[in-house]
Amino acid sequence: MIKINTHLGSIGLSESYLTSLIGHTATGCFGVVRMNPAGATQGVKSRILKTEPIDKGVKVNVPKGSSELEISLHITVMYGVNVAAITDSIMNKVRYAVESETGLTVSKVDVFVDALENTEGD
Repeated sequence: MIKINTHLGSIGLSESYLTSLIGHTATGCFGVVRMNPAGATQGVKSRILKTEPIDKGVKVNVPKGSSELEISLHITVMYGVNVAAITDSIMNKVRYAVESETGLTVSKVDVFVDALENTEGD
């Protein structure tokens, strides 16, 4: 649970809600093939469970004493597309989706492109 105190009171959001919102927003962007595990824990969890975890490729952090979210994403993109344009689009869409759905402020969105994949038929 991520708890953020505001002048109106306390806001509590489950991490699964946030990671689901962020993951669906990122994978809906043009050029994104899939999300990749963000760290060893997510990689091991997906191997053991043999399923795609809801938080795959997404890390959400609230620095101590802050009320702003920091988001990290790990993605695979299509070969032949403009990577800078894709990552810029993802950053803007994720920030907008989180801020409009939750009312929280996103201080930064880091996008890590872990791989390129050729999705055309061979």
